[in-house]
Amino acid sequence: MILNGILGALAAASLALVLWQWLAARRFPLHRRIGARQRTPEGDESYPGPEFQPGVTLLKPLKGCEAHTGSCLRSWFEQDYAGALQILFAVSNARDPVCAVVESLCREFPNHDARLVVCPERLGANAKVSKLAQLEPLASHETIVVSDADVCAPPDLLANAVLPLRQPEIGLVTCFYRLANPATLAMRWEAVAINADFWSQVLQGASFRRLDFALGAVMAMRRSTLTAIGGFCVLVDCLADDYQLGNRIARGGHRIELCSVVVECRLDAVGWGAVWRHQLRWARTIRVCQPLPYFLSLLSNATFWPLIWLAATPSARTLAASAFCLAIRCGVAADLQTRLTRVRDNLQWLWLVPVKDLLQVALWACAFAGNGIKWRGERYRLRRDGTLERR
Repeated sequence: MILNGILGALAAASLALVLWQWLAARRFPLHRRIGARQRTPEGDESYPGPEFQPGVTLLKPLKGCEAHTGSCLRSWFEQDYAGALQILFAVSNARDPVCAVVESLCREFPNHDARLVVCPERLGANAKVSKLAQLEPLASHETIVVSDADVCAPPDLLANAVLPLRQPEIGLVTCFYRLANPATLAMRWEAVAINADFWSQVLQGASFRRLDFALGAVMAMRRSTLTAIGGFCVLVDCLADDYQLGNRIARGGHRIELCSVVVECRLDAVGWGAVWRHQLRWARTIRVCQPLPYFLSLLSNATFWPLIWLAATPSARTLAASAFCLAIRCGVAADLQTRLTRVRDNLQWLWLVPVKDLLQVALWACAFAGNGIKWRGERYRLRRDGTLERR
């Protein structure tokens, strides 16, 4: 009886946490446009703001070239932005195949202040941040935006992302992202984690405490704020450079703001091995950055706990309760994916939701079982302070 009560309580708690996650996501004004000059897609709610489009320097660290790299980079040249825009691309090697893509875009858009910078010096274990540190002195404008290579931005992204910076208390603006092209079954599984769970869990956490980290897809900040924390140089050995950047800015007394515009991440098709390594790196990153919240995150697994309850105390009552929990979990995941992606083809993949949850238990255990990660072809050991040591 005691075991039945404990497991029943854990199943109920997991369902309550999922519903809380769903409510927090439903309250956020996702996809609303608040910028001054914008192209509003049909169905979006638009709230025009005052003209605030300062000069922006966009920093884009690059490595390698994938099928979608050209379209992702092009989206930044096609921004509907009235202010001055400087785009700095960085590579570590002039023979990198992405150089040809950047040079072609610069020729196609000759009126843009865009250039390719070779950054051969490796300042730390994190090659991406090493490039950012070398680009930082070349920035011409006070507002700096950092974006990953695989991000495709809607035309009004910059206008919306920099607008909150008109408020002095806001030190950094960051954006949610969606996996836009899950081309394999493994990527469909990962899409549940990204398009349903990740963004809504961020909002769940923000509903009871101030956001103190950033999301690396897009980050906008003032140069003075970046300088106050020591610049990118202080992050060159950090794995979770986006988390550390936001955390240091928040600890400096500034607010982190979430932009309501969603960007796309477009990736080449990969299989289970690559997806598992990516998810394991992500899990170990979160475990190091937020050890206690990550440890407790298992409580929100609304597939695992009801099934454990059913397996330990099988009965018609526990079967019905477990089926109810699973139905709610799948319904919430479907709604959250639709809200983020605005695509309604998720029902056929609902069976991946419990699969994701059960594999998430294995990921959770593996996150605590080791400190090794593989990132962009290189192997590292993750130290307890979140810094990397190359193997």
